[in-house]
Amino acid sequence: MVTVSPPKSEASASCAYALQLPHDVCAPRIARVTLRAVLTRHGLTQLIDTAELLTSELVTNAYRHSTGPATLRLRALPGARLRVSVWDANPHIPPPFDRRPGPLHPVPAEADGGRGLLLVCHYADAWGGYPLGDDLFGRGGKLLWCALGPQAVFGISDAP
Repeated sequence: MVTVSPPKSEASASCAYALQLPHDVCAPRIARVTLRAVLTRHGLTQLIDTAELLTSELVTNAYRHSTGPATLRLRALPGARLRVSVWDANPHIPPPFDRRPGPLHPVPAEADGGRGLLLVCHYADAWGGYPLGDDLFGRGGKLLWCALGPQAVFGISDAP
């Protein structure tokens, strides 16, 4: 049997995945492993390191601040870019996602947490969050997302 794969540009442009994650301490690791496999398959390997960090932080936030499952969505965007979004059942939008992108305020040194989403904001090209109203299926909660491209790789760009 002969199989035909689309050219890499078409494959990466059509990349869209959703992964249901139970409320489990292993969820961030499962999300990272899945992300690595998807990006490798679709020729977006230059995004893996940064995307793993950002995905891990978003999924960890969902695990720590929600009591139910989460959903990870990955979507390739034009220009070898990626959008990562994580839904969870808690409608509270945490800082710094609760305000427009702009200057980031440091987390106090004595704080127990709050640095993970700052990493997302720092390394992502774009980010945001919004609460979701209840729908016919009873899903409310929130969606946090970020987008990154080849230039967002840990702040390194091709510019001199």
